Amino acid sequence: MAKRARVTENAGEGLRALPGGAGTATKALDRVIHERLRLGMVSALAVNESLTFRDLKEILDTTDGNLSVHARKLEEAGYVSFTKRFEGRVPCTEYRLTDSGREVLEQYLTHMEALIQATRQK
Repeated sequence: MAKRARVTENAGEGLRALPGGAGTATKALDRVIHERLRLGMVSALAVNESLTFRDLKEILDTTDGNLSVHARKLEEAGYVSFTKRFEGRVPCTEYRLTDSGREVLEQYLTHMEALIQATRQK
């Protein structure tokens, strides 16, 4: 039976693989943005100043209901903010990534990069 690497967080060094034990790295992942659609939303907002509901729906190829549920989760976590306005008589919701959302995304990406590095060192 092959030994499994345990990935742990070490201050200043990111993540590293240690011999033996089950992985503990998943405990450090932010479950709010780890979900595929929410990660897509946060990523799209990270490279755009703002996006409308319609823009996000098109980029992520999802339904109104699905996008609404995931946007609400990100809003509740404080990772995105939104403004509502009207374009003529049509409501328009515009989303922006908050500073907190940007910070959490950066931590998430750093964590995933460390996991990839640990895996490639095998």
